[in-house]
Amino acid sequence: MPTVSVKRDLLFEALGQKYTDEEFDELCFEFGLELDEITSEKEILSREQGDEKAEGASDVVLYKIDVPANRYDLLCLEGLVRGLQVFKEKLEAPRYRRVSPADGGEPQRLLITEETASVRPHAVAAVLRNISFTQERYESFIELQEKLHQNVCRKRTLVAIGTHDLDTISGPFTYTAKPPGEIRFKPLNQSKEYTAAELMSLYKTDSHLRHYLHIIENEPLYPVIYDSNGVVLSMPPIINGDHSKISLKTKNIFIECTATDLTKAKITLDMVVTLFSEYCNEPFTVEEAEVVYPDGKLCLYPELAYRTETLSGDFINKRVGINESAESIAQLLTRMCLRSEVSGEGDLIQVEIPPTRADVIHACDIMEDAAIAYGFNNIVRSTPRTYTVANQLPLNKLSELLRQDLAAAGFTEALTFALCSQEDIADKLRKNITETRAVHISNPKTAEFQVARTSLLPGLLKTIAANRKMPLPLKLFEISDVVLKDETKDVGARNNRRLCAVYYNKSPGFEVIHGLLDRVMQLLDVKPGRDQGYHIQAAEDSTFFPGRCAEIFSCGKSIGHLGVLHPDVISRFELTMPCSAIDIDIEPFL
Repeated sequence: MPTVSVKRDLLFEALGQKYTDEEFDELCFEFGLELDEITSEKEILSREQGDEKAEGASDVVLYKIDVPANRYDLLCLEGLVRGLQVFKEKLEAPRYRRVSPADGGEPQRLLITEETASVRPHAVAAVLRNISFTQERYESFIELQEKLHQNVCRKRTLVAIGTHDLDTISGPFTYTAKPPGEIRFKPLNQSKEYTAAELMSLYKTDSHLRHYLHIIENEPLYPVIYDSNGVVLSMPPIINGDHSKISLKTKNIFIECTATDLTKAKITLDMVVTLFSEYCNEPFTVEEAEVVYPDGKLCLYPELAYRTETLSGDFINKRVGINESAESIAQLLTRMCLRSEVSGEGDLIQVEIPPTRADVIHACDIMEDAAIAYGFNNIVRSTPRTYTVANQLPLNKLSELLRQDLAAAGFTEALTFALCSQEDIADKLRKNITETRAVHISNPKTAEFQVARTSLLPGLLKTIAANRKMPLPLKLFEISDVVLKDETKDVGARNNRRLCAVYYNKSPGFEVIHGLLDRVMQLLDVKPGRDQGYHIQAAEDSTFFPGRCAEIFSCGKSIGHLGVLHPDVISRFELTMPCSAIDIDIEPFL
C-alpha cells in the first residue's frame, strides 16, 4: 500500500476542522484508510541518519496515511481532503470538464512520429490554465507525480509524466525517438548541456534516477519531446529539460504522459489534472490538447470520461450482509464520490463513475464502496449459509508428514530464501546458468536476490557455512518449492516441491544419505525394485564428485540425485569438510 505523508496542521486547515490523533485515526478507518504513523521530519531524519543530521529539521507533525493501491485519487493532500469532505457530506463531488482554449485559438498539439513505435509508442497531453501555486501546493504537485510513478506507472515502465511551464515553450510539440548521440539538451537542475548517452552515464550514480535507466538504456533510439523551436521538453522516462521546468510562478502547465500502456496513460493524466484543476481560475476545468498519431489519427485529451453503471439494492444488501433501502444505498455510494440515484424501476440504482475512480471496474467494486460507507463495524455478524469443510492440500499434508519423520531421523529442518543469486544456483554448483531453467527478476535490488531458486541445495550449504562453529556432524534438510521455467504454463513457470538433505562431517557420510533415502521410500511405501519400486544407478553430475553420484529412479522415472559433493562446490560455499547430499522431487508420490 502506498503511504502518503501530509502535514497535520495543513490537513486540518483544508478539512476545516481539527481532530485529535485518535479521532482522525477513527475517521481514516471509517473511510477505508489507515493512519500508519504520526511523526515529524526531524524524527525521521534522526531515525535514519542520526541526531546530528536532524538538527535544524522541521518539528511539524506529519501524518503518514496508508492508501489502498487502487485509489490513485487519494495519493496527495488535495485528493485526501476532497475524498474525506465528500465522505463527511460537507461538500459534493465536483464535476470535471474538458474545455477549449478560452481565447478561441487552437488547442496545444502533440505530434507522435513513427520512430516511437519501437520504444514508447503512446502519449497523451493536457493543459492546466491559470493555475495558482503556493509552496505547499507546488510540493504536493511534485509529490503526486512521484507517487503515481511508483504506483500506477509501475516505476515509469508503463507511464512517465512530464510537466512543463507552457509560457517558456511554444507548440506544436513533437514526440519522436532518436539515437542517443543526436539528443542534446540541458537536463533539469543541471548547468550545462549533455547528450543522451552522457546523461545515462551521469545518472548511473544518482540515487533517484539510476533506477529508471534500464528502461531505455539498451534501446537503439531514445524517446524525446521537442517544441516548435527545437527546445527539448523531456527525454522520457528519465528526465525533463531545465528550460521548461515549473516553479511557484508558473501559471500555465503543459502536461504530457508518454507510455507503453495507453489505458494507464489516460488514467495517470486524469489523476494529475483532476486533483489540481481546483487551483485554476475556473476550478475543475482542464484545457484540451490534441495528440496526432503517425497514421494521422487525432485524439483529444484528457478524456475525463464519466460512465453509468446500474445495479440493484438487493445485490448490494445480499453481498454486504445488510438490509438497506435503495435510497439509503444510493446515499452511501454518493459519499464515496460515486453520484447515485434510484432509477425509479424497482430497487435499481444508477451509479455514475467519475474519471477519478479508475479503480471501479465491476459491480463488486461498487458494492465494496457501499460496505465502506456503511461501516464494516456496523455489519451484523452472521453464520454463512454455505457449509464447507476445509481440508489440507495433499502435497502440503505429505510435506508435513515427511518433515516430522526426517526430524525424527536426526536431521534439523532449515527454511531458506526462495530467491538467490545467479552464482548460487549456477557457478557455485558448477553449472551453466542457461541450463538451470531459472526465472530471473528483471530489476533485482541486490545481487543476493537475482533469480528464483531452482534447487534447495545452495540454501542448505549457505546455512551450514553460517553455522560452521556448531558441533559436527551437521545434518540439515528442507522441504520447499523451487521455481522452474515451464512453457506449458500460462505464466511461463511452475513451482516444484522438493526434498533436499545434507550431511556435513569429517567424512562424507554417503551411507547416512543413502540410509535417509531408504527411510523416505519406506515412509512413502515404495519398495526397492526397477519397475514399480525405486532404485539408484551411477550417474555423472557436475555438482557431485566423479564416481560418487547416483541418480534416483522411482517407477522408472528419474526423481533426483544423491552423492558426495564436488570439492569445488564445497569450497565455493566457504566450507572445508566433505559433504553428501540428496535432492529429490516428492510430487510424483502423491
